[in-house]
Amino acid sequence: MAKPLVAIVGRPNVGKSTFFNKVAGRKISITEDRPGVTRDRLYADGEWNGRQFSMVDTGGIELKSQDTMWREIKKQAEVAIETAQVILFFVDGREGLTASDYDVADMLRRSKKPVILVVNKMDNHEPDKLYDFFALGLGDPYAVSSEHGTGLGDLLDEVVTLFGDCEEEDDESIKIAVVGKPNAGKSSLVNKLLGFQRTIVTDIAGTTRDAIDTRFTAPDGQAYTIIDTAGIRKKSRVDDDVEYYSVMRAFDAVRRADVCLLVVDSTEKITEQDTKIVGYVHEQGKPSVVVMNKWDLIEKDTNTINKFQSELKEDLKFMDYFRSVYVSAKTGQRTDKILAAAKEVYDNSHRRVQTGILNDVISSAVRANEPPSYNGRRLKIYYSTQIAEAPPTFALFVNDGNLMHFSYERFLENTLRSAFDFSGTPIKIVTRDKKE
Repeated sequence: MAKPLVAIVGRPNVGKSTFFNKVAGRKISITEDRPGVTRDRLYADGEWNGRQFSMVDTGGIELKSQDTMWREIKKQAEVAIETAQVILFFVDGREGLTASDYDVADMLRRSKKPVILVVNKMDNHEPDKLYDFFALGLGDPYAVSSEHGTGLGDLLDEVVTLFGDCEEEDDESIKIAVVGKPNAGKSSLVNKLLGFQRTIVTDIAGTTRDAIDTRFTAPDGQAYTIIDTAGIRKKSRVDDDVEYYSVMRAFDAVRRADVCLLVVDSTEKITEQDTKIVGYVHEQGKPSVVVMNKWDLIEKDTNTINKFQSELKEDLKFMDYFRSVYVSAKTGQRTDKILAAAKEVYDNSHRRVQTGILNDVISSAVRANEPPSYNGRRLKIYYSTQIAEAPPTFALFVNDGNLMHFSYERFLENTLRSAFDFSGTPIKIVTRDKKE
């Protein structure tokens, strides 16, 4: 179930990234006192008063600049605005109202989305500075200091109020994003799954320009929403604005999906671009199924699938939990296995492990393979518990989180995967010092 999305926008250097980092609870965006540092959109999750949401931090918007970099930043921000439920428009309380602020305000009004005006850098409680910002015509401004954390509570109260019931929308539908390179057969596969001709299918790469949602109910009664996306090409080959937006929407479809189908052309095997797309899905913490399409075109012997699987394991060793199916969208071969695999990895991503059983498994792992010592100190794991699902996330309470080495964390992840079925989904392990 996709969380409501909050887009953080404004001109450069007004403190958007500082706010983003403060609410996310960790330093994700680079914050420097110069414009243009944040170029791409960055996502993070937040929570306030029990309401979970996602945030997207955007680069500063300079609408009238003709510089190539600023045009690219503007495109990124526009996609973030289009996909968000609530927009936070940041302005600089120290510098005061500028002509650029008026330009951005006009753009946001056209979006027809709820906009909250945030006057940042109000460190000295000077309410007189707020009055000028009423001229933007966006309602009452909220005075905050992202750096010091003042005023953020009232602001977040208003944010979660504007969510309304959007968290509950479509809560019975499993959203499946179908992603991959152009001409891998995504639209043909979608049509086969839906049982009717819904998208245009041609042999010309790039026919599907938008992420298109179609809801349907499977014979077992489970509701799904299939999101058919544009093919994701290398950045250097994206040569027009329409395709640029299509690719950005494909990445946003991954973010709001519950499961991703990664469609690969079997005749080309997995390419560097396929690996990058899979890596993005992995980074977003999404369960996935690798769909090896066009299997009817492969010359086969008794060992063909095993050979392909071995190559996939090598190419995707950074996510060795992957699930794969070999299908032909054209002939329908094995396409009936896809939804079952998608439902299985979805269920695995929502699997919960009882705390007692989890601690038994972790304790047994530590006894079998004691953590290495560093400078005479050894990591001690006192207690573990699952703190989230989708992806399953486990907190280990330890003496010092800095003593957790990557290799030992990997060992613990493999232990959890051996004990519980987490195939097809990433899992996360976080350490918390005992005093926390």
